[in-house]
Amino acid sequence: MLEVPLWLWVAFAATVVVSLAVDLLAHRAEHVIGFKEAVAWSAVWVGLALVFGAVVFLVLGTTAGTEYTTAWLLEKSLSVDNLFVFAVIFAYFRVPRAYQHRVLFFGVMGALVFRGIFLTLGVAVVSRFTAVLFAFAAVLFYSTYKLLRGEEEGFDPGKSFALRMLRKVIPVRDEYAGMSFFVKEAGKRVATPLLAVVAAIEAADLVFAVDSVPAVLAVSDDLFIVYTSNAFAILGLRALYFLLSGLLDRFHYLNMGLAVILGFIGVKLVLQAAHKTISPGVPEIPSLISLAVIVVVLAASVVLSLRRPVPPQLAPAAPADAAPRSDTAAKNPGPVSSPRAEREQRDGPEEHSDRRDND
Repeated sequence: MLEVPLWLWVAFAATVVVSLAVDLLAHRAEHVIGFKEAVAWSAVWVGLALVFGAVVFLVLGTTAGTEYTTAWLLEKSLSVDNLFVFAVIFAYFRVPRAYQHRVLFFGVMGALVFRGIFLTLGVAVVSRFTAVLFAFAAVLFYSTYKLLRGEEEGFDPGKSFALRMLRKVIPVRDEYAGMSFFVKEAGKRVATPLLAVVAAIEAADLVFAVDSVPAVLAVSDDLFIVYTSNAFAILGLRALYFLLSGLLDRFHYLNMGLAVILGFIGVKLVLQAAHKTISPGVPEIPSLISLAVIVVVLAASVVLSLRRPVPPQLAPAAPADAAPRSDTAAKNPGPVSSPRAEREQRDGPEEHSDRRDND
């Protein structure tokens, strides 16, 4: 484990808290995040991550700095899958674009807490039971297999565990009330659909942690490295979503690239576990090679996607804004991958509503 000075932990915590406070104040009023604003905020978050990485290089050394950069870039690349799920959730709940940043803000705060818990437990388990790395590698190989076969399961926000639990704890009304999470109806406190969306976002992040936590532990088993890299990658998710929300479907080779990365990290985990539990003669993959592989694969995936775009007739349209789901849909939501949901996302909610009325 690295001997991390206390002031560096304090500096990291202060950076995160101040950044979140500034971000919250800058977006306290409801408004749509435009492309230029998303670019500016993305630059801020990437800049913060790189500056902190430079500090890690200077204070903790080249190895720690390389591991931090690799882990940050790995988490950043795996987070792209989260963006697709965010788009699905927003389309499912018909979240107006002006409210989406507030949802993602609280989703990020929850992700920071849960990732901290999972990574702390993961580091503790790996430090005592190194052989568990073989199990982590198996998880990554299974995820690789699903990505290569195109068998990624569709995420159904209405059936997420967090949303089911929320409805058991507090009634959820059918209409939004601005950016409020709670309102009073007939003297009783009820939740708005916006709180349900946050619950769905948190549930999605828990699902993605199954891949990302084992993957980042393959890069480093030091809590400071894995958590700070994850935190800075997560902090930039909101801006990245608004930056790429209209371009997600263009990067159709990205899943293939992520499959290659996960498979490579799985091999790295196996070699790492074998080196520690079987024989020191088993070679390990250096962090610099891991960083190079991630950069090259991501770049190749993006370039290939842009050079070989999906034919227009096969590319789905980005979800449009709309009013909240109807009473029936909100109480008995169906899977997002259903024909009805696909038609809503393709034609837009207003056109779908007209068709339903005509029916």
